[in-house]
Amino acid sequence: MWALRGLLLAAFISSSATPILADEVWSLGGFKEPESALFDPQRNIIYVSNIAGEATAKDGVGFISKVSPDGKLIELEWIKGLNGPKGLVMKGSDKLYVSDIDQLVEIDVDKGVVSNRWKAEGAQFLNDTAVDGDGRVYVSDMLTDRIYVLDNGSLSVFLQDKGLLHPNGLRVEGNTLLVAAWGGDIQPDFTTKTPGHLLSVDLKTKAISNVGDGTPVGNLDGLEPDGEGNWLVTDWIKGALYRLKKDGKADQLLDLNQGSADLEFIENGKLAIIPQMMDGKLTEYKLK
Repeated sequence: MWALRGLLLAAFISSSATPILADEVWSLGGFKEPESALFDPQRNIIYVSNIAGEATAKDGVGFISKVSPDGKLIELEWIKGLNGPKGLVMKGSDKLYVSDIDQLVEIDVDKGVVSNRWKAEGAQFLNDTAVDGDGRVYVSDMLTDRIYVLDNGSLSVFLQDKGLLHPNGLRVEGNTLLVAAWGGDIQPDFTTKTPGHLLSVDLKTKAISNVGDGTPVGNLDGLEPDGEGNWLVTDWIKGALYRLKKDGKADQLLDLNQGSADLEFIENGKLAIIPQMMDGKLTEYKLK
């Protein structure tokens, strides 16, 4: 999700051992606060966003990397000059969208250049991105409890509601926007008094509902379907990978380090690709 160098991992490690339900396939270091991973099946490339500085600093040092599916670095600084790039999503076959603090950035993948930028008025911490079946691009702002939408070339607020519980991960499924919530009552150190859980937003009515019974899960970041009717989510603060069932029940698959961010999941092979921000690395796991 983002870098919080001052937080201590030990304070958030679970006191009980977690069964290991995934095996490490490969791990690649050398990144600078990697936040999001996205697999492009057409080009057989993994894109990785690197914050490379403070998560809210408009310092121009952020960049996007390219990695091969077998864990080899292709190009560290493929797209440069970004600020705090986080969530990634593809629209169509050649446009990559990335959130960048208070802008939504469009990248022409074939040309390898930034092709457009949209200012998100009032945004403070743009985070994950998602696209619907009609080509609208959604982007969450965790600090303002907002979700923006890019529609017909214009970026505007789609929904602002405290019931979004500081929205982070996004995923569109049919007429529903799924939201991995960070949690309620966020503190100065970005912990929360109430951990987040999975929410659903009706794209027509904008009504917000809990997925399951709303039991708190964690400070949720990445969100991907597992291909079996469940969802995979990461917990950034604790450092964990969970499988969430439709009833909202969470099964922990992996103990990870703090900073486990916006994962990618490749159903063919059951491969979870997880950026580990505090460690500066990208790791692929095969789920059992």
